[in-house]
Amino acid sequence: MKRQVTLHDVARDAGVSIKTVSRVVNGEEHVSPGTRERVLASVRRLGYRPNEVARSLKGGGSRMLGLLIADISNPFYASIAKAVEDESRRAGYSLVLCASSEDVDREREYVEMLFRRRLEGLLLVPAPNGHDYLRREIQAGLVVVAIDRPVDGLGVDTVLVENRSGTYAALRHLILHGHRRIGFVGAEHQLYTVRERLAGYEQALRESGLEPMVELDAPDAPRAAAATRRLLELPLPPTALFCVNNLATLGALQTLRTLGLRVPEDVTLVGFDDFELAELLHPTLTMVRQPTEEMGRLGARMLLERLNGEYTGEPRRVVLPTQLMLRESCGCRRNIDQESERCTLP
Repeated sequence: MKRQVTLHDVARDAGVSIKTVSRVVNGEEHVSPGTRERVLASVRRLGYRPNEVARSLKGGGSRMLGLLIADISNPFYASIAKAVEDESRRAGYSLVLCASSEDVDREREYVEMLFRRRLEGLLLVPAPNGHDYLRREIQAGLVVVAIDRPVDGLGVDTVLVENRSGTYAALRHLILHGHRRIGFVGAEHQLYTVRERLAGYEQALRESGLEPMVELDAPDAPRAAAATRRLLELPLPPTALFCVNNLATLGALQTLRTLGLRVPEDVTLVGFDDFELAELLHPTLTMVRQPTEEMGRLGARMLLERLNGEYTGEPRRVVLPTQLMLRESCGCRRNIDQESERCTLP
């Protein structure tokens, strides 16, 4: 096995003291530019890699952040993760990515493991229920920022989007175009985002005197497909469907195609959580867009501000706006540029 290169090896190769090498690799001052470049050249030539664990034990900081999301394969979380990674790297931190699969026990195991490795900060998309375990880590110095959903009962910085008003706008859009039976394809209601979107759906229907048609057993595309089928098999099936997220939208579209129903001619389809393929599918999908990259960037910056001591005040709660992206599946416009007035909401 090849021997690990040490500070002593770099010092001997560069012709300087070990203390000088330590100053250079730790980014300290009081080293001349010529000496610094000579040391860095030796570092590159020898392939020296600092022992980050040892450095953290000495300096008290691992320069490591964690991002704990629900599902790595979901484009929504992938977009957030990319933005967080960019901000972390720019600030000189490494990022560890984990997925809870909406399991709070699995989430807790990841947090405890990362904390043992001297994690400095955590960006968390909380799984439903039971986050009292975080109190111990927060009291021990772990900085936590919640993204997409709040952490109930804990005062941490939080970045959310307008789930309720975004859904309300989509439902008003459908109602203004004449729909009176609108189905809701959703997931478990214990999720904050589902509760908020369901509340926006129910508010819009209630104001128009319409009855809700709700299916809440659609946490993934296959079960969303089954939930959609149940709605369409009702004696008076919906003429429009609102889907709680991108996976539910794809599941609903699959069922509509399987049943030979045309979108939007037979059934109108609108979903929350816009994604790139929505513009490439046929028909193109009308979706509520979330500012995912901004969520990730803002969450990371809030975390870094806490770590750097730039902000020490009360917990912050930022709610970002959503945007209804009008495309073909809502049936109201084929060419957005030429028919912009046709779908303008009051």
